[in-house]
Amino acid sequence: MIVSVETCLEWLASRSPDRMFRSRLAGLFLVIAFGCYNADLAAQQPPVPSPKLVESLRALITNHRGEVAVAIRNLQNGESFEHRGSEVMPTASLIKFPVMIEAYRQASVGKVCIDQPIKLTESDKVPGSGILTTHFSAGAQLSLRDAIRLMIAHSDNTATNLVLDVIGLSSTTNSMKEMGFPETQIHAKVFKRETSISPERSQKYGLGSTTALDMVELFARLHRGELVNRQACDSMLEHLLFCEDKSKFPAKLSSGVKVAHKTGAVNRSRTDAGLIITQSGAVAICVLTDQNADTRWDDDNAANVLCADIAKATYDHYFSRTSAPTQTPPMTVGATGDLVESLQRTLNSRTQPSVALSVDGDFGSATQAAVKTFQQGVKLEPTGIVDVATWKALGPLLTSDAVEPVPQVVNAEKLIVRKEDDPLGLPAVTCKSWIIADVATGEPLWNDRGNDSLDIASTTKIMTAYLVMKLAEQSPGILDEVIEFSERADKTGGSTSGIHAGERTSVRHLLYGLLLPSGNDASVALAEHFGNRFVFSSSPNNEATGYDNFILEMNRQAKELGMASTSYVNPHGLTAEQHKSTAHDLARLASAALSSSLFRKYIGTRQFGCTVEGRAGYQRNVVWHNTNQLLEIDGYSGVKTGTTDAAGACLVALGKRKDRELLVVVLGSAVSQSRYTDTRNLFAWAWRQLDSK
Repeated sequence: MIVSVETCLEWLASRSPDRMFRSRLAGLFLVIAFGCYNADLAAQQPPVPSPKLVESLRALITNHRGEVAVAIRNLQNGESFEHRGSEVMPTASLIKFPVMIEAYRQASVGKVCIDQPIKLTESDKVPGSGILTTHFSAGAQLSLRDAIRLMIAHSDNTATNLVLDVIGLSSTTNSMKEMGFPETQIHAKVFKRETSISPERSQKYGLGSTTALDMVELFARLHRGELVNRQACDSMLEHLLFCEDKSKFPAKLSSGVKVAHKTGAVNRSRTDAGLIITQSGAVAICVLTDQNADTRWDDDNAANVLCADIAKATYDHYFSRTSAPTQTPPMTVGATGDLVESLQRTLNSRTQPSVALSVDGDFGSATQAAVKTFQQGVKLEPTGIVDVATWKALGPLLTSDAVEPVPQVVNAEKLIVRKEDDPLGLPAVTCKSWIIADVATGEPLWNDRGNDSLDIASTTKIMTAYLVMKLAEQSPGILDEVIEFSERADKTGGSTSGIHAGERTSVRHLLYGLLLPSGNDASVALAEHFGNRFVFSSSPNNEATGYDNFILEMNRQAKELGMASTSYVNPHGLTAEQHKSTAHDLARLASAALSSSLFRKYIGTRQFGCTVEGRAGYQRNVVWHNTNQLLEIDGYSGVKTGTTDAAGACLVALGKRKDRELLVVVLGSAVSQSRYTDTRNLFAWAWRQLDSK
């Protein structure tokens, strides 16, 4: 029986005539009562992870350049971590997870059928992520289940809109509110802002909104089978396990770790939420980021890396020592991964004649037959299943196609020890090639492999800007000419200025969009606009477009500047076989460009905002931030960053100390941050050399 404090005090008053005794007893009772209450409250608070994990997570979050919300919950012991967990944040495509929940909820009550056919029309197709728009013809039919799979696995925008047409746009938001998640909302169909059911939230958060705690609780319920029903949860979990975006949570986890998750990405927001599942248990985790300084679309985008680091830290804390089973299960048909590849290589080597398997990492019927052949040869039961006895009979596995050395030989090998590092010698760098050059001439003072022909990524845009600014020196009025973006410019991949087809801005403004966010789209728009200003007496293509002529002029100018090892194929630097240069040539180009005060003004600008106008008459504001992080440090003034998978991380940098200016070019640094470390080390070394002279 539970009685109130007031009732107990009344009982004391009626039973004890001694006022002092009654007062002391009442006080004692209140102390006990409130102590029990506080203990109960403490018992309701979820346990927190160890200080070591919390410290690690806080450090990752603090070092990120952008807004971050995180929630993590160990689904075995209830340990929880959150950072701004209740703050409403943009979801990008992460909101497609709640859309899937609503679709299965409606299927469970018979409002829709998970197998009902959906017909794709041309008007259904929208741009962005997915495969329906680019690979399927109008009239194609797919089931609601298949549309959900594409929506989750490929983050297909067109498939998402098809699902929303079936379940109703407002149904997801309504159901989330009924479930206790009022901030988890989808605001409009994808790439159809005009359909918004919440214009203010659309403007503030984009496609959808949620909190990190909402997402973690939804995934916890999914894991417990409490979203709709157990069968629906199993189906949704399968969709999430097929998510193809590996750039976030899965990026630093081993291939054997299951991650059932959904990601999202728009220019300044990157998100991921889901379950990390091991044999020892599962963790629900959500990372939401917004206003990120790094807006690149590369896998090593800083927000992607943050998601990966948080997932790795969480996994290592809870599972790294406990997730491996005490006894490895036998390998059989359906297994995939590196271990299967090693098995296939070993079977090819250890069977006579060789079974000649394709080393593809998939344990199919051919691999099963090869296992049986091997088992028969070593007098084991030919089951086609790789058990402990079979592993033992195979001996050491071959992990590569190269001849693998015997351990005894490796251990007996005498290795040469180089001389100790010279403390006054060249700094250690990660880049493939570098040069330190005099700004006035562009000629090298010191270099390492400075004449190696390499991919140069967006450092290409130095030449793009140089050509336009040369024209502006002759006719300053061209800076006020208006450029209307073409479809070709808008659809150029990679880093972007974010201007859409049909939108207009001046050349003066667009040069910021070219050089600050490294807009590939801006480079195409400028090339199309100015290409026909250049006349060639013997053009290799008499029907060359303005864009083609601009590329011809880039190569002509390169020759004029003495850039003998440079060839351009495009104005932006996206990877192409013949698009190459050297650190030496880029130093010469930068030296020529830096003779222009206009060029110096652009490359030294950290951020710039302007208004663009659409063909229909609307206006919108855009803000561009310079990708060059050295501008945050006194003494550095530009010039241009560049990053692609082929080129690695590149940087052409201008530094000044006292009255002396130097150029440093690094090509092929290991990761984005390494180019800045490499460059600063080279500058510091160069200043010391000059001081010593």
